[in-house]
Amino acid sequence: MTDRSLLFRSLRNRLAFTLIGGAAILAILLYLVVRSYAAQIAQQGQDSILAASVTSILDAAILRDGQVEVDFPYASFSMLSTESDDRVFYGIYQDGALISGYDSLVVPEITTETGHIFDTSAIQDAPVRTATASRILIGAQVRTVISVTVAQTQDALSVTLNRISRNAAAFGFGFFLLAVLLSFWATSTTIGPLKRLTTSVTRRGPQDLSPFLQPVPTEMEPLVSSLNNLMGRLDHSLSQSEDFIAEAAHRVRTPLATVRSYAEATLQRVSREENRHALRSMVRAIDESSRAAGQLLDHAMITFRADHLEKTNLDLAELVQEMVRGLTPIAEMKDVRLQLTSPGAVTVSGDAILLQNAIRNVIDNALKYSPAESEVRISVSNSAENRIIICDQGPGFPPDEIESLANRFTRGRNAEGITGSGLGLTIAQDVIAAHGGKMVLSNQTSGGACVTLSF
Repeated sequence: MTDRSLLFRSLRNRLAFTLIGGAAILAILLYLVVRSYAAQIAQQGQDSILAASVTSILDAAILRDGQVEVDFPYASFSMLSTESDDRVFYGIYQDGALISGYDSLVVPEITTETGHIFDTSAIQDAPVRTATASRILIGAQVRTVISVTVAQTQDALSVTLNRISRNAAAFGFGFFLLAVLLSFWATSTTIGPLKRLTTSVTRRGPQDLSPFLQPVPTEMEPLVSSLNNLMGRLDHSLSQSEDFIAEAAHRVRTPLATVRSYAEATLQRVSREENRHALRSMVRAIDESSRAAGQLLDHAMITFRADHLEKTNLDLAELVQEMVRGLTPIAEMKDVRLQLTSPGAVTVSGDAILLQNAIRNVIDNALKYSPAESEVRISVSNSAENRIIICDQGPGFPPDEIESLANRFTRGRNAEGITGSGLGLTIAQDVIAAHGGKMVLSNQTSGGACVTLSF
C-alpha cells in the first residue's frame, strides 16, 4: 500500500486536505479577481485623465481667418505626469490630415457623435494607451472637423498593477494560511467526538460492555447504535459462557464428591493390596478433578469481577491471619506449621473476596509442596510497599520454568504426584494485577520457594 493511500485512509487527513485544497483554489481565484478588478479600475483612471487631456486640447482649438489655431493649455499635459515619467504623444488632425504631433500614432475612425474612443497600441515598441475625440469648428463659410489623439505609455500603470498584485498575493496567501489553520481546527473539532468515543472504548476493561450513553453528533449515532448492539450481544454471550462454566464446575464437583465418598468407603472394606492401590489412585484422580473444577470456577469468578472490583479498606494482616486460621487444620494433617509475621494493621483498598482467593491459592500451593515437619513462613510488610511474602521449605521453583509458571494450566516438572490444576498461581497473579500490583516468584538460597504479592 502506497504512502498516499495510507495518508488518505485517515478521515481527518482526508477532510483537512479537502478543506485546504478548497482554500487554495479560493485564494487563487481571489488573487485573480482582485488583480483583474484593480487593473480595470486603474485603466479607467488612466482613460479618464487621457479623456480630460483630449477635451482640454479640443476646447483650446479655434478658427481664425479660416485657419485652425490651438493654444495648448498647460494642464492638458501636466495632468498626465506620473512618478515613472511616462512618455506622452499627441496628434491633431483637421479633416483627417495631421496638422501637428506624431505621425506614428494610429488614429481610429471617429465621428463627432462617437465621443471618446480608447485603444491600446504601440509607439516605438512601447505599449501606449490612446484617447481620441473630435469636434466641429464653424467659421465664415468654413466648416471643419478637428480630431485630437493623446497617447501615454503605461509604465506607471504597470508599477501600480504590480504593487496591487503583490498586495493581492500577500492577502491571498494570508487568507490561505488562515484557511489552513481553520481547516485543522475544524477537522480536530469534527473528529473530536470520534476520538472521545475511541478513548472511551480504549479505557474500558474487557468485561465492561455497558452501552455508550454520551451524546454524539447525528452522523455518528448509527455507529454508536451498532456498537451498543454489538456489545449487548457480546455481554449476553459472555454471561452465558460464565453461567455455563459456573454451572459445569458445580455439576462436576457434586458427583465427584459423592464418588470420592464411595471410593473411601470401599477402600476401608477392601483387603487386597492391588485393589487398595487402584482405589487410592481413584481417590487421587477425583481430588485432582474436584480441585480443577473448583479452580476453574474461581478463575471464572475472578475474570468476571476483575473489572468490577468491589473495593473497601481492608486490614491486610487481619485478612492473612484469617486465611491462616482456616488452613491450619490442613497444614497440621501434613505436619506442616504455618508461621505468620505481621507488624500490625496494614491497610489496603481491595476486593476482599478476590484477595482471599489469591492468598488461599498461594498458601495452599506452599502446603502441597512442603515436606512433613517443615514450616511455611508468611510475612505481611508495609515498609516500602504493602506486600505479602509466602515461603516454604519444599523443592522450590524450577529455575528455567519460573517465568512461565503463572500461565494457565502450567505446572513445573517437580509437580509429578502432587494434586493440582495449574491455575493457583494464575489466579493469584490475575487478582494482584487487577489491584494494580504484581506477583514475583523466587527461590530461597537455603531452599524452598517464595511468592511475593506486592500492592
